[in-house]
Amino acid sequence: MQNIKGKVVAITGASSGMGKAIAIELAKNGAKVVLGARRTEQLQQLVEEIKSTSGEATFAQVDVKNKADLVRLVNVAVEEYGSLDVIVNNAGVSQLSRIDELDIDGWEEMIDINLKGVLYGMAAAIPVFKQQQAGHIVNIISTSGIKIVPMQGVYAGTKNAIRTIAEAFRQESDGNIRITGISPGFVKTDFANNLKNEEMKIAIQNGMEQIAINPIAIANAVIYAISQLSDVEIGDIVIRPSKQN
Repeated sequence: MQNIKGKVVAITGASSGMGKAIAIELAKNGAKVVLGARRTEQLQQLVEEIKSTSGEATFAQVDVKNKADLVRLVNVAVEEYGSLDVIVNNAGVSQLSRIDELDIDGWEEMIDINLKGVLYGMAAAIPVFKQQQAGHIVNIISTSGIKIVPMQGVYAGTKNAIRTIAEAFRQESDGNIRITGISPGFVKTDFANNLKNEEMKIAIQNGMEQIAINPIAIANAVIYAISQLSDVEIGDIVIRPSKQN
C-alpha cells in the first residue's frame, strides 16, 4: 500500500459503480485521482466526497468515444498534479442479444466504448508514460469472453480484443510501461440498467441480487496491481463471486 501514496491515477467511467469504488479506495490510500465520465454532477459530488475525507481529486468530463476527451483527462492530471502514473480504463457498456437479432447499433456502441474507448485511453497516456519512462495501464475487462455463452457474442468479442491488444503491448513494452487486465464477474453496479433487452436485463439484475460482489473487491484488485514494485507486473486478475459458474 505504501507504493500507492502520491500516485496520480486517471479513471474513466468514474461516476458510479466500479469506477467510483476504485476512485474512493485509491484516494483513501493516498493516491491523487483524476475522474473522467460523462455525468459531471456525479463527478463533482464524488470529488467533494473524497476531499471531505482529506483525499485529493479532480475531474474532467469525458466521453470515451471521443479521443480528444481522453487526451484532456490525461492533460488535467499532468497540469493538476505534475504527472500521470496510472490510467484505469474502466468505462464499459453491454448490450446482450443473439447475433442474428442484428442489434447493429448495440454492436457499434460496444465497439466504440469497450474497444476504441480503451485504445483511446491507452493512446492518451502512452506518450506521457514514455516521457516519464514509467507508467501503468489497467484495463477493466470482464469474465465474459473467458467463458463464451449465447447472447454475449459481440460484448465478449470486444473484451477479448482488449485481452489480445494488452498481451501484444506487454510483449512490445520494454518494461517501463506495465499493463494489467482485471476481469470482474457479477459485481453490484447499475451495469444492467443500459440493457435494451428486457428479458436479459431482468435475468442479469436477478443474478446480481443473488450473487454479485461489492465493487470494492475490484478496487482492491486495482490497488494490488498498482502497488507492486516497479520491476513487478501483474498480468491478469480474474475476480468473480465464489458462486458464479
